[in-house]
Amino acid sequence: MKKVLLFVFAMLLTTRVQSQNYFPNNESVQSKNENYTAFINAKIYVTPTQIINKGTLLIQKGKVISAGTTIPIPKNTIVVNLDGKTIYPSFIDLYTSFGIEKPKSTSPMSRGQLYDTKRAGYYWNENIRSEVNAFENYKYDTSKAEEFLKSGFGVVGTHVQDGIARGTGTLIALNNFDNSKRLLANKITNHFGFTRSALTTQSYPSSLMGMMALIRQMYFDMDWYKKGNSETKDISLEALIENQNLVQLFASEDKLNSLRASKIAKEFGINYILKGSGNEFERIDEIKKTNAKFIIPINFPEAYDVSDPIQANQMELKDLRFWNQAPTNPKVLAENGIVFALTTDNLKKLENFRTNLLKAVQYGFDATKALEALTTIPASIIGKNNEIGTLSNGSYANFIITSGDYFDKKTVIYENWVQGNRFVVNDMTIKDIRGNYDLVINNETFKWKISGEMTSPKSEITNADNKKLNSKITIANQWLTTIIKPSDSLKTNFTRLSTYLGSTPILGGKAIVKDGKEVSWIATKTSEFKADPEDKKEEKLNPVQPVTFPNVAFGNEQKLVTQNLLFKNATIWTNEKEGILENTDVLIKEGKIAAIGKNLSDPKATVIDAKGKHLTSGIIDEHSHIAISRGVNEGGHNSSAEVTIQDVVNSEDPNIYRDLAGGVTISQLLHGSANPIGGRSAIVKWKWGLSPEEMLYKNQPKFIKFALGENVKQSNWGNINPIRFPQTRMGVEQVFTDYFQRAKEYDLAWKNYNSSKKGKTPRVDLELQTLAEILNKERFITCHSYVQSEILMLMNVAEKFNFRVNTFTHILEGYKVADKMKEHGVGASTFSDWWAYKFEVNDAIPFNGPIMHNKGIVVAYNSDDAEMSRRLNQEAAKAVKYGDVSEEEAWKFVTLNPAKLLHIDDKVGSIKIGKDADVVLWNTNPLSIYAKAEKTIIEGVVYFDSQRDEEQRKAIAKERSVLIGQLLEEKNKGMITQEPKKAERTEYHCDTMEY
Repeated sequence: MKKVLLFVFAMLLTTRVQSQNYFPNNESVQSKNENYTAFINAKIYVTPTQIINKGTLLIQKGKVISAGTTIPIPKNTIVVNLDGKTIYPSFIDLYTSFGIEKPKSTSPMSRGQLYDTKRAGYYWNENIRSEVNAFENYKYDTSKAEEFLKSGFGVVGTHVQDGIARGTGTLIALNNFDNSKRLLANKITNHFGFTRSALTTQSYPSSLMGMMALIRQMYFDMDWYKKGNSETKDISLEALIENQNLVQLFASEDKLNSLRASKIAKEFGINYILKGSGNEFERIDEIKKTNAKFIIPINFPEAYDVSDPIQANQMELKDLRFWNQAPTNPKVLAENGIVFALTTDNLKKLENFRTNLLKAVQYGFDATKALEALTTIPASIIGKNNEIGTLSNGSYANFIITSGDYFDKKTVIYENWVQGNRFVVNDMTIKDIRGNYDLVINNETFKWKISGEMTSPKSEITNADNKKLNSKITIANQWLTTIIKPSDSLKTNFTRLSTYLGSTPILGGKAIVKDGKEVSWIATKTSEFKADPEDKKEEKLNPVQPVTFPNVAFGNEQKLVTQNLLFKNATIWTNEKEGILENTDVLIKEGKIAAIGKNLSDPKATVIDAKGKHLTSGIIDEHSHIAISRGVNEGGHNSSAEVTIQDVVNSEDPNIYRDLAGGVTISQLLHGSANPIGGRSAIVKWKWGLSPEEMLYKNQPKFIKFALGENVKQSNWGNINPIRFPQTRMGVEQVFTDYFQRAKEYDLAWKNYNSSKKGKTPRVDLELQTLAEILNKERFITCHSYVQSEILMLMNVAEKFNFRVNTFTHILEGYKVADKMKEHGVGASTFSDWWAYKFEVNDAIPFNGPIMHNKGIVVAYNSDDAEMSRRLNQEAAKAVKYGDVSEEEAWKFVTLNPAKLLHIDDKVGSIKIGKDADVVLWNTNPLSIYAKAEKTIIEGVVYFDSQRDEEQRKAIAKERSVLIGQLLEEKNKGMITQEPKKAERTEYHCDTMEY
């Protein structure tokens, strides 16, 4: 007993608040603690790989003095015997909002849209908040600190998680006793993310591509400002410049966003630490190629309650599969040599951190790697490995004391020391009182079973009639208290037991019985505690489903490869002067069309019997909005020429697979029509299973989307009070004229500077730079259009600035001005028979395409719709129906003609020797409503095969059944579950706006 009291007194001495030596002390007599504390006979993890058995850890003044097996112990030392216990360095979480009040959201809908900033002296966009410093905003949260401490953490990085450029983060020691030592670094990290600030109603950017463009412009502006070119002061840019040598931390929050952030980092020579989301394993090859370090959450999804089959059927396979695969993410990252730290971010409860970490270890995550991800790696990332993350000499005395191996679920965390200050998680001196007892309370006898965990025991009491009584047992500071509830649930006459836990196996003390009377009680142990055999069984792990490419339904088990293929005896739609060839062979080698003719052979090629079938070039959709992430419109400005769809291709959109099933091999992904000058487009080949970057058409011509009509003047934007210029069709013309004049002047300024290198460097303006490319005939315009007057207007503006419009898309009044279009040299990408879906298309007719075609205009049919893009072959057939266009020419409306409009007809659009092997094998005439694509091939790779599709459907059904079985088993085991969620997917159109 005396030893226990002496130990407690000693600990109190070491945990008193110790102010810095020049601080006044008005609380007590001035004292200075020079004592050492030695922890002996412990297993000590100095680092995850440097382990000392039966060692001594010596600390003083909040620092580690030494760790080893033969450490001399000074006289003024408090000695703590940790025989059988283990010491680890306390953990580090670099990504938190600890002590930061969450910014309150301001909805653009409720307060009206703001187009220009109201902040004087700061950056022009309010989502750039680089001047924010976390150390000026944080308030130490003792209760939250205790949650971290209980989970083993000693140090956290914190920052304001708001905006695109978020400002600096600070490093905090979770020292609940000495506030003068908590702040380890005012500025340790500089933060960025792909989210808008909650504090602004400024409408730009409203899309992910807008955010990426804004980040690029910010870096160009920072460099320009840094060189002294600005005539005005910008506090935000000055903060960026000041903090550019800090660790740059980017919250990507998704595997594809990690690739996007890495792309920006490469462009500007920045080394981002990427904060991921836990789905990195799905694109591990691409993640590895970023060469970035990561901060990874382990907020694994809870099991879904799929007991209702109707709800279960609403869930997508990818969500069921992610639940199954998510715990393997740390293992996969580690096995691929990716350096990463772990974070508690996005956990519902901090107490779930260790549970999830142990699950990751069960699923193959190496325990040493896990320990590194919590200690040495985060310390190294921020350059603090000499201070935190280890128990090396001179480092902070931040460590946890456990009952054994941290990665054993039975292990108890006893204490967490931060800067030499002791925080008790569980009483290290607690006695194991578990077992079976004969309990006597005031001469009344009971049977008492104490089981459960040593630190959180469970009580089971039965009376002489063998009836169970509800009871609850609590142990704190060596005191045991037990409350016994009456058998009658309506009564409140509880019995309360209490005693101090001594060394004797007999428990006893005072009891307060139902009438308030104090009596004695005694419990004599009759047998030792025996663990339930079920507890000793290793938890059965769910078999992990294999990752597919992409990791969604109809993904491929392996990345598909190029094949040499020989089609025999097919009907070939060449789209060349040879026309349609009957009973002809086509040989595909190394991704190209190698030969066309009769009786071809190649011993290395797979022969496909195409007798009675039709082989065509792949369909090209000139106007599509599928497979775009987080916004098809950047409508925050009347011009968004700086944004590009190439940044936001979503390689996992199931519409890609559906397009392949409809014979589509290439699409131009266009910006929407929310503003007169939209964003740059992406021409993609639908290489299902590859990354967004690999889908981009190589060396693609440069395009940009323009728009006319109701959308751009905001006449159909609903009740959000549109106030952005322009509001009229004549205003739209003025926007074009103004921007092209500015672009002309911008281009001239740069040409003059580059030729002379005199004067101040012009500011890089991504928007005007893009428009200057149009003036220099380096970029082509695809323009959303309906009304004849506006069609003529844009051609007049183009001719005024000496360029031509490349394509009018929609162009439903093109038949009225076909002669003028031919004279200008513009092409048309239209609908076959859409009309009257809004006022400005009332004059549309189904003969529009054929009329323009007969005038000599290059005409294509497009989809502008996820559903229609699957059946563009049938749209082409309507040209035959409505315009007496020949079948061969009609087929060109969705193949060769869009290739010409996109300036890629030298590579695709027809079956010709030397062109890319982008072909489709149809079961019949492709213009028939009964036509089905049997194989869709891109560069010799079979990305869709109807037979394989049938097999995949069966495999998907089987996999769903397996996963639902696993989920039902989780519920039966009593695990926490969540309600199934139906995935909501927005199908983008020209006018889709997101805020």
